[in-house]
Amino acid sequence: GELISDAGQIFVMGHAHADMDVVGAAAGICCIARKRGKKAQIVIDMEDNVAKPLLSKLAALPEYKDAFISGNDAFISAQPGALLVVVDTNRPDLVESEQLLDACNRVAVIDHHRRAANYIESAALNFHEPYASSASELVTELLQYLADPTDLLRAESEALLAGIVLDTKNFTMRTGGRTFEAAAFLRRAGADTSDVQRLFQSDLAGMIERYDIIRHAELVHGDIAVAAVEKEIDRVTAAKTADELLTLAPSAVVTGLALGKYIGCAGSGSDRFVVKKLHIDRSFPGTGDLYGAVLIGSLLQGNALSAAADNAAEFVSLAIQGTPCTQDTRFGVWFEPLLPRLCPPRDF
Repeated sequence: GELISDAGQIFVMGHAHADMDVVGAAAGICCIARKRGKKAQIVIDMEDNVAKPLLSKLAALPEYKDAFISGNDAFISAQPGALLVVVDTNRPDLVESEQLLDACNRVAVIDHHRRAANYIESAALNFHEPYASSASELVTELLQYLADPTDLLRAESEALLAGIVLDTKNFTMRTGGRTFEAAAFLRRAGADTSDVQRLFQSDLAGMIERYDIIRHAELVHGDIAVAAVEKEIDRVTAAKTADELLTLAPSAVVTGLALGKYIGCAGSGSDRFVVKKLHIDRSFPGTGDLYGAVLIGSLLQGNALSAAADNAAEFVSLAIQGTPCTQDTRFGVWFEPLLPRLCPPRDF
């Protein structure tokens, strides 16, 4: 509260490719700022995100006129002493604008993910709770101390509830007593659960596209559903596909996602993640099997699913780069020279 009261300029920023948890948490911070007579701006790419229905709802409100700003514009307009509130990530390499993060010397971090090795350091406030369901839940807890239910706009309360619904898979995962207390507070603030559910609805074409991917999924390691994408799909479809695969296994990975100049994989389950590698315009048979084999091996070595997915993607990428251009693609990639990477020498 004091950080916001003392700030002459307030920015709220989440991870790149923002989802509803980012937008919900950011809307909650905007409410806290408004309570103190301040205006906060949300730093977000209005085109590259998976929360467009929610953003449209907020953008229609007079309180949110000029509230959304791009990372470049925020960096240019940032003044000394500006406060930057980072929500739903603690990693500097994942934020919407690293330039803005570096430019602001007063930073607050509100996040529920496990702390990464390269986390945001020297934050004036670090509200980090890995046992919380979502960033929206943590911001709602702050609202219970810093504002009244009547201070929240209905659209803001529904944005926060949508963030909780997203990360808990409709209150079926990572929930605790505090999660339901936060939801109850948002209901008192006017959130309509029917309107929140409508934010997650998709069309028939999207459903057909998801199930076309799911029908080619395979179970690996006994408890991970892996599906490969063979055509370009958007991030929303990829995320929803990964979530639906969770009905088959506790964890899921969707690979082969076209992400501009990158190709990546998305994971869902105990921790959501996206792994990106530079796209190489070459195609070989068997790379999916190779990816799955390295993924399983990395998991057996004790790595977390996100780290195993990164190891597998890196191995396949290096194998493709190491295969001569004159190689007949029918024979697959040359992965044999890379095998020592998977079994580093041990000291006995």
